[in-house]
Amino acid sequence: MIQRIDAGPRMSEASIHNGIVYCAGQVPETPGADIGIQTREVLEAIDTLLAQAGSDKTRILQAQIYLADIGDFAGMNAEWDRWVVAGQAPSRATVEARLADPGWRIEIVVSAVVG
Repeated sequence: MIQRIDAGPRMSEASIHNGIVYCAGQVPETPGADIGIQTREVLEAIDTLLAQAGSDKTRILQAQIYLADIGDFAGMNAEWDRWVVAGQAPSRATVEARLADPGWRIEIVVSAVVG
């Protein structure tokens, strides 16, 4: 059985199957803000979505980070390092990519264990 969170006509915010939650890419609330603000907004959105799924950031298995400008890598990492729990960092990839909204500097996709 697949459970979907905030299912819409095009996508769901998350899908849960076999004890794993697969989250849609989370994006910032403030287009055009600096990378610190946008990263914090995205990490807060991830926290909220994981809580809805019965999980949290200590259960993240994998994170995929998309930056509109790889020059934001250090600024993103500064916020990530404050957010991630020591000893609980997931496997991760970070790439530069053109994002759907030109005001977004970051998008993050995570998968995590539920429960």
